[in-house]
Amino acid sequence: MINIQYSAEVRAAKDASQPIVALESTIITHGMPYPQNIEVAAQVEQDIRDAGAAPATIAVIDGVLNVGLEPDQLKALGQAQGVAKLSRADMAACLATGGTGATTVAATMIAAHYAGIEVFATGGIGGVHQGAETSFDISADLHELAQTPVTVVAAGAKAILDLAKTLEVMETLGVPVIAHGQDEFPAFWSAKSPLVAPLRMDSAADIARAHATRRALGLPGGQLIANPIPQADQIAAEELAPIIASAQADAETHRITGKGVTPYLLQRIYEQTDGRSLIANIALVRNNARLAAGIAKALVKSTE
Repeated sequence: MINIQYSAEVRAAKDASQPIVALESTIITHGMPYPQNIEVAAQVEQDIRDAGAAPATIAVIDGVLNVGLEPDQLKALGQAQGVAKLSRADMAACLATGGTGATTVAATMIAAHYAGIEVFATGGIGGVHQGAETSFDISADLHELAQTPVTVVAAGAKAILDLAKTLEVMETLGVPVIAHGQDEFPAFWSAKSPLVAPLRMDSAADIARAHATRRALGLPGGQLIANPIPQADQIAAEELAPIIASAQADAETHRITGKGVTPYLLQRIYEQTDGRSLIANIALVRNNARLAAGIAKALVKSTE
């Protein structure tokens, strides 16, 4: 049995059977510089509270699985050095050796399910990287969605990926991909893409019912809710396409591989958009947090 350290807020919500939304912690340790990382994390948590749910930011700290962080823990994590980036492959090792690590999508799903939390808000999931037919670089997030019963709200998959192949892999794995409020699969910083989403739902209540129905059927895995970035905050796909292509060419030139690819590309895109990609990223994460809170509330209501 793994010991879980709940924040006071999450413990109170669990005791009262109130809605809870899980949040990853890599946005704090690997996504933004201090103190902006702490400010954004706190804002996203407040968005969830304002929408009627409790936020549960997840991290491993000194070998303890923390579900919900107190303000002092959040600040300390935001300034910590050498924090591991945890996925399915290395989460148990970090816990076993007393390490400190920030959770990616896959690790957050594992921890949320272990803690009995059914809804998780993030920015964008990982997926199939460009050139995966030779590199085999496919994110563990996709297999996690196929086996761990958590509803993940994201602005689609990160636009640096091969979105068409990402959708194909999720179809093969039996992952429901549900676009919220539109027919197109969103492309992270852009609200739309040329790709049609397999499913569409227009309300948090419908999404919650789909989650509960999968559970009733005994189906493994979760569902991906592709929630488009608000139009006012997006960067048009046609503007981003050459920037992403340039960043990918740079990564190949510098032989960036493995876990280093995504942060390298995101940094290059940040530089080439004069910081607009980060502003859009913050807007979409907050938008996803609000929808996730609505889904969590609907799930709780359905069991009353």
